[in-house]
This record gives sequence, structure tokens and C-alpha cells, in this order.
Amino acid sequence: MGGERQHYYGKHGTPQKYDPTFKGPIYHRGCTDVICCVFLLLAIVGYVAVGIIAWTHGDPRKVIYPTDSRGEFCGQKGTKNANKSYLFYFNIVKCASPLVLLEFQCPTPQICVEKCPNRFLTYLKAHGTQEFEYYKQFCVPGFKQNKGVAEVLRDGDCPAVLIPSKPLVQRCFPAIHAYKGVLMVGNETSYEDGHGSRKNITDLVEGAKKANGVLEARHLAMRIFEDYTVSWYWIVIGLVIAMVLSLLFIILLRFLAGIMVWVMIVMVILVLGYGIFHCYMEYSRLRGEAGSDISLVDLGFQTDLRVYLHLRQTWMAFMIILSILEAIIILLLIFLRKRILIAIALIKEASRAVGYVMCSMLYPLVTFLLLCLCIAYWASTAIFLSTSNEAVYKIFSDTDCQAVGKTCNPVNFSSSNESRLCPGAHCQFAFYGGESTYHRALLGLQIFNAFMFFWLANFVLALGQVTLAGAFASYYWALKKPDDLPAFPLFSAFGRALRWGPRYHTGSLAFGSLILAIVQIIRVILEYLDQRLKAAENKFAKFLMTCLKCCFWCLEKFIKFLNRNAYIMIAIYGTNFCTSARNAFFLLMRNIIRVAVLDKVTDFLFLLGKLLIVGSVGILAFFFFTHRIRIVQDTAPPLNYYWVPILTVIVGSYLIAHGFFSVYGMCVDTLFLCFLEDLERNDGSMERPYFMSPTLKRLLNKTNRKPAES
Repeated sequence: MGGERQHYYGKHGTPQKYDPTFKGPIYHRGCTDVICCVFLLLAIVGYVAVGIIAWTHGDPRKVIYPTDSRGEFCGQKGTKNANKSYLFYFNIVKCASPLVLLEFQCPTPQICVEKCPNRFLTYLKAHGTQEFEYYKQFCVPGFKQNKGVAEVLRDGDCPAVLIPSKPLVQRCFPAIHAYKGVLMVGNETSYEDGHGSRKNITDLVEGAKKANGVLEARHLAMRIFEDYTVSWYWIVIGLVIAMVLSLLFIILLRFLAGIMVWVMIVMVILVLGYGIFHCYMEYSRLRGEAGSDISLVDLGFQTDLRVYLHLRQTWMAFMIILSILEAIIILLLIFLRKRILIAIALIKEASRAVGYVMCSMLYPLVTFLLLCLCIAYWASTAIFLSTSNEAVYKIFSDTDCQAVGKTCNPVNFSSSNESRLCPGAHCQFAFYGGESTYHRALLGLQIFNAFMFFWLANFVLALGQVTLAGAFASYYWALKKPDDLPAFPLFSAFGRALRWGPRYHTGSLAFGSLILAIVQIIRVILEYLDQRLKAAENKFAKFLMTCLKCCFWCLEKFIKFLNRNAYIMIAIYGTNFCTSARNAFFLLMRNIIRVAVLDKVTDFLFLLGKLLIVGSVGILAFFFFTHRIRIVQDTAPPLNYYWVPILTVIVGSYLIAHGFFSVYGMCVDTLFLCFLEDLERNDGSMERPYFMSPTLKRLLNKTNRKPAES
């Protein structure tokens, strides 16, 4: 930085004389919140330990492969079921039982098969015929034909009936379809149940009511995938266009911010003025018409709201309300005109800062990649934890029996007392669980996994905010812009935020993200409790839960606002989190009107920019993919659903615009806090010069005095 400077701020903002080795308020700093940094490191070590334990005990195959009644996986290579990829239910109707919701398993025998049945066939008809060889593949493994028909069906060795089925997520479901409004399986509307009676196809619907919907969803997914395969490069082109437009919009804000803001204000005033004029014209038109002079009180409440439009009093009320709004806006414009000009100048200055630190526009990619790592670790750990249970077998029976629901051992169940008490019962796989200390601690480990995800995700976001704030603060506190800027401001700010040594702020970032993570995990627990209390009739409990959820939602929003500004102060002065949060909060409260004006002006510009970018790219994608642009009509690919690439381009364009504007918004907020600090701590003398831009100096009638004047 330039050698003409005579004053900068020390660690706590105290004035000091010029020192050739001193580089300004964003450079001289020390360790902050070291204890929180240590806690974060210990928590990460514990998180890694939890992941190792989960990966040691977990088995994702329990999620990937279906499991038969013996707890064996279907279709897994290297096992006896390697060629049997599909799970077959002996009686799919029983899957409609409420027991499914309690045990997460159908109370019917299930086996792994090579293919699903493709015909109607009962055990009674197949027994003793050539078709029994086909039928036998749907019986339990190792079945021997040494029992009577009644014994086979009683012991659950074979299904009573086969129904034409289709594979769905590696499970055999009845091939139900509708023909002229009639439900059918194959070409039949009814089927034999294997016990000598016929049943309607509708009896199968409850057991497999979601099968058709999932089949249609799978078909839809395949067609959508086909659309992506032929249009992906055009989608990429659309997203590149959105990126170019976002960057162009930010650059143009340097020149057009003031015009857009004032045009918006004038348009609002004109729209309200036209509304007042229209209300007056309607009020005058209804003069003398029958029934138009009835008062609103005499008319009372009417379900048809159009009735009120025929009353003069209604239009008078509209006109008064619009007139009051018009007067308020004009008065605010008169008294806040200077603050609006300051907001516009800060937005223009932010555009210049982004132009000098162009690599900041790519930093959201770093945040995105780090968040992807956090999500991947959390998801994999959660899956391994949820699949680290042991197979639990329970007794199932169609008849009432005291032993139903008890745990059992399938190896010796046939010779157990429960088998003698319940002759028709069978021992089958129910779910994955366990009674060991580790299994009892699984819920706590899942909560810890979720908490660490929130902590690390918030830490990544905080790291991005501090890095960007440090880069843009170095721009503001450069007396001669851009000559006094460091060579790589973004990398320097990243190093100050994360580096271990005499100058780092990892602890402060850990502290702020910890507070936010605690609030977020409490909100998750409240949502879980709310789901559990939905069936309860206790109105006071529901009211209390609603109040708690609302309070913690507001608390989370406030902490996010406080953290954002605290991170900016950390980037500027290097103070600890609590000091930075307090200084930022009171600094904003002392300038609350400026904060409100700048916030609304930037919100409007960002909304306008997002609408402009998303709308332009979306309209272009619509005309392209619907073959309405004659020049490239033959270039557009044929699609099953043209809305698939269009929606993808629209959502992608919004995310890209949001990423660019998040950097720009951080720049505006950083420059705003620097500007407020500059006003309060400096007076324009050689010892304390103003660092603000010449435009802001002219607006505030501020100047840096020359040596003779000083």
C-alpha cells in the first residue's frame, strides 16, 4: 500500500501513527476463539471415529438388495442367490396388513426367485402335473414333495396361488392394469386363491396399491432420462448463457444501478397515481346508480366479493388507502433521498470491487464442492449406521396366538415350544435391529451425525463469507484504489481465515457455526416431535409445539443475520466472534435507516436481475426446445417432454444467478460496514483519512484535507 498513509487501525480499531511495516486494519491480528477451534478439531476426530465404527458394522447391501424371510440377500454375487435377483411374496394381499407399518415387513413368506411368475396357477392344479416343475421354483429352497397338499400350504412351503407379476425395484408385484375402467391381471378380473374359491382382482390392490404408480413413475423416469441424453449439451449451453448474463448484469450495475432504482421508484409512484385516478373514476361512475350508496356496514359480509365493487364506498376506501400509500412514499422519498443516493453509490462501488477481484465470482464453486463433501460424508455415515443392525426374526401367523410377534430363531423354530403352541406360525425375517450397547446407541449416533453435518456445513458457509469479506475489505481500505490492493486479495483472505498460526480465525468461524448448528438441530428435533404428536388430541401440546417452532425459526434467521455481519467484522479487524458480533450489531443499530434503505434497494436489484436472467434464458429455452425458432428448428432434438430441459435450464439459471448475486451481496454488505466504520472513526485529516470513494465523499460533503490544512 502507498507510503503517504499516516494512520490505520490496530487490532481493536485504536488510532496509531504511520508505520511503514503496518498494512492496515485487515492485516494485523492474532488468534481468536482458540477453545472453539480445539472443540471443532476434537469433534471432527469424533466424527471420523463414528464414521469408522459405522463403516465397520454397517452393510449397505441391506438397502441395495431385497431380503428374503431368512435374511439372505437376493441377487448378491458370490452367494447361492446370485442368480435369484427378485423377491417373491407368497401372498401379496397380506402386505396390506397394519403389521407392515409396525414391522416394516409383509407377514407372508418371501423367497428369492430368478424371475417373477407369468401365469395364473394354483398349487392344487399344479400338484401331480407337469406344471409342478414350473411351480416348484416358487417354493422355499430345498422343498421336497413328501408332504400332503394341506401340510405344504399350512407350513408355508409353497404359495397357494401364482399370479402374473412384473419386477419392480427387484420385487414381484401383480401386473395390475386397467382396461376400459376395469382392473385386470393378465386377461382376468378374478383369480383362484388356491383354497377352492375365487376372489376379485380388487383384493390385490391394497397389497400392491403403489405398484402401478411406481411402474408409471419408472416409465416416466426412463423417458426423462432419454430426454436428458439427447439435450444435455443444449442445457449446458443455456447454463453458460445464464452465467454470461449474470456476470454482464453485475458489470452493468456500475453504470445502470441508479437508473434502475429511480425508474422503479417513479414506476411505483405512477402506478399508485393511476390507481387513485381509477378509483375516483369508478366512484364518479357509480353516482346515481341504484344501490350504489349502500354502506359497507349495512351490506354486511358477502361471499361474492364482486358485490362490493358496485358500491361507491368501496372505491372511496380504495382511493383513501392508495392516497395514504402515495403520500408515505413521496414523504419517504423526500426525507430519504440522500440515503437512497448513498445506497446506489455503494452498489456501484461494489460492482467496481467485484471487477478488481474477479476470481471472487468463482469462489461459490469452492463452497459448493466443500458442501458436497459434507453431504456425502453425512449421507454415507447415515446409511452405514442405519444398516449396522442385526437381522431380527419374529413369529408370524394368520391365527391369533400368544407367540405372534416374539423373536425367534429360524434354525430351531420347528422344534421350539412356540411352533407347537402355534401350529400355523412360521419364523421369518422381520427387520434389522439389536439389543447390544452399540445398537441402543444408534439413535444418539444418528443425532450426532446430523449435528456434525450442520456444524461443518455452517463452517463451510462461514469460511466463504469471511474469505469474500476479507477480499472486499482489502479493496475498501486501500487508500489508492486499485494500486494499494494486494496481489491476490482472495487467497490472502482465505489464508487469514483458515491458516493455523499467529493469525487465524478458525475458532471464531467454529463458534459462530456451532451456535447456528445447535439451533438447527433443535429445530430438527422439534419437527420430529411434531410428527409424533400429530396423532395426539392434546391441543395445548400442539399449540406449544407451534410456538416453539416459530420461535426457533425466528432465532435461526436472527443468528444468520448476526453471524454474517460478525464475520465481516472479523475479516476487517480480526477480533473474536463475540466482540465482532456486538460491534457489528450496534454499528448497524446506530444506522438502522441506512441499513433498511440499502437492504431494500439491493433486494429489488437482485430480484430484478434474477427475473431478467431466468426469464430471458427460460424464454429462449422454450422457443428452442419447442422448435419455434426457424433458424435452428432442425437443430433442436426430438423430445418426449419438452418441459424437462426447459425446467432444468430455468432451475440451473436461477442457481447460477443466485451464486453470482450472493458474492455481490456479500460485497455490498462488506463495503457498507466498512463505510459506516469509516464515517465513525475518521475525520478526513492526515492522521485519519477517509477511505470511501470520491462519489460517497461528494454525497456526504466529506474531503481528505491536505497536509497544510491538516
